[in-house]
Amino acid sequence: MANPTLAAIDVGTTKVCTIVAEVTPQHELRILGVGIGPSAGLAKGMVHNVQAAIEAISSSVERAERASGSKILSAHIGIAGPHISSRNSQGIVAVADPRHPITDGDVQRALESARIFNVPSNREVIHVVPRYYVVDGHDNVSDPVGMFGSRLDVETHVVTSSSSAMQNLVHCVEGAGVRVESLVLQPLASAAAVAEEEELQHGAVLVDIGGGTTDISVYREGAVVHTAVLPIGGTHMTRDLVVAMRVPQPAAEQAKRDYGHAIPSLIDESEAIELASFGSDGRKTVQRRMIAEVLQARVEELLEMVLAEVRRGTEPEMLSAGAILTGGASALPGIDLLAEEVLSLPARVGRPRHLSGLSDILQDPAYATSVGLLRWSLKEQEIMFRSTAAPAAPLGGLMRRVAHLMRVVLPQ
Repeated sequence: MANPTLAAIDVGTTKVCTIVAEVTPQHELRILGVGIGPSAGLAKGMVHNVQAAIEAISSSVERAERASGSKILSAHIGIAGPHISSRNSQGIVAVADPRHPITDGDVQRALESARIFNVPSNREVIHVVPRYYVVDGHDNVSDPVGMFGSRLDVETHVVTSSSSAMQNLVHCVEGAGVRVESLVLQPLASAAAVAEEEELQHGAVLVDIGGGTTDISVYREGAVVHTAVLPIGGTHMTRDLVVAMRVPQPAAEQAKRDYGHAIPSLIDESEAIELASFGSDGRKTVQRRMIAEVLQARVEELLEMVLAEVRRGTEPEMLSAGAILTGGASALPGIDLLAEEVLSLPARVGRPRHLSGLSDILQDPAYATSVGLLRWSLKEQEIMFRSTAAPAAPLGGLMRRVAHLMRVVLPQ
């Protein structure tokens, strides 16, 4: 019998990455195929040109299908953007039969009760992530199934999305011929790919610096306490270089990738490079330290915004494991050192781990979300296998088609 397969699509601002993997008997991921192509029709994680986005997604999917030799019928999709918001919520239920152990059904009812709060009509709940449970006053229970009690409380982290932004993304993926299996918040997916369990247990902040957005998830005692999406990313660093050096965008991007650094003091003052430029000459010489100074200013601003978001969820001093930087822009040399200085926390660059098969290209921070979507979906499959989900409320129209996107899932 063939091993089950999973597919994930990371629809980003600068690239679209589709991955197909099989689940081994040891519940590990073996990469079968990868399709990476330039993104189009998206800005800051949101669709602004449907047809361009569909074509970009289709191209990535086709490449993954050719590489894996299999047809992608459905996939798990990452979602981010400034429209994302989150809050912590509590659910309380009476145990169905206190004479018997707590069941998965009791847990599902508690999670559903945490979902009940005033959500604006233009927003939808995409995640209800349990942080911990309380059984008859006994708190910090990680899994109440099998315990005895008459009352079950759950503290959760609830993530909501703009309905229109979610529907636009679903429409584009389905327009490429792929059914949306679930939507997963990108910083949660990235953490599943690059963070160690011990780091999350002792407190950490995951900072995924993509092209158009920076996705943040804050963890304490192994559970997420805050998530946010900032509308700043690697493309803003490139635009700063365009303005400062008066060079075309491709030249600025190349300068950032090949000569960029987040710590100007580590660059020799005499080092200069030649770049394509605007104007009659078409070429110009710039000091490499100037490039680093421009990038340092933007990265410092970004990290200060990250620190403000961390404070919304917890005291930074409680994050003993510090910051885990990932995403394409985290490849900037020296960014971890600058993060330690601005955040006053330990910092490292996180790369996807524990992969086999065609995984060489994926061991890069830029593919943290793509790999994390697979890990999240694998965990979701395990949960759905061992539990019976509560019946969904009747939904009509479009919401009936996307009801499966709002399933309750547990954290990695």
